[in-house]
Amino acid sequence: MATIVLTPLDLGLAALLLLANAAIAIRLRLPIGRRILFASVRAVLQLTLLGLVLAWIFDTNRPAIICAWMTVMAMLAGWEAVRRTRHRVRGMVPLSIGVMLASSMAITLFATQVVLEVEPWYAPRYLIPILGMVLGNALNGVALGLDTCIAGFVRERERVELLLAHGATPREASRDVVRAAIRTGMIPILNSMVAAGLISIPGMMTGQILSGEAPQAAATYQIFILFCIAGGVALGTLGVVYGSARLVFDERMRLDVGRIETRDDD
Repeated sequence: MATIVLTPLDLGLAALLLLANAAIAIRLRLPIGRRILFASVRAVLQLTLLGLVLAWIFDTNRPAIICAWMTVMAMLAGWEAVRRTRHRVRGMVPLSIGVMLASSMAITLFATQVVLEVEPWYAPRYLIPILGMVLGNALNGVALGLDTCIAGFVRERERVELLLAHGATPREASRDVVRAAIRTGMIPILNSMVAAGLISIPGMMTGQILSGEAPQAAATYQIFILFCIAGGVALGTLGVVYGSARLVFDERMRLDVGRIETRDDD
């Protein structure tokens, strides 16, 4: 079957569903009506711009441009992960960006070079979509892990200080906080993997089926992508949680909650 091409009119009809939700929210004086409209406009602009940029990148097919774009994607994901947290500590932004860069690039290169054996290695058709899917899911895990970790130190301050007073190292004293944060960061991707195929059809598989790919081949690729995403979430969450756990201790290995900032919910 030929792929059905969506026209602007088709997208406009689909947008009516979102506009209806926004209207209901505004009518009920819910604080999300304007956010729905803003998020919708932003998504349309961003995805339209992305399509134009990717078309240009695919046409140029230059390794330097491809790598630069991938680096920008990873850096924005690291910054966005910190922006979503309520509890922050100085040094969290560069930590998050560094971890997202290292973990997502490692997973993407492993997927394209070891598993798929893509030639040439910089083929943007594979590198950029895989990196985008890894980053999109790792962002959620990293944000949850960061927020849970820092909030855990605020909540468990007395217990951590008691352990330190009894001779425990910062790593030993923060073990329970770190474990809880890593578990929280991993929950979304684990839930997605459990629901895949029974409750939901993941986005990549849906896209391939709509584009005419055989369901069996689409399912195989989706399994591969889920494994890559899970690896990216795990590496990213581990890195930022352990890194942020070190940021809350001073040079004398004391817990310093004064470094922690808590912003009000929007």
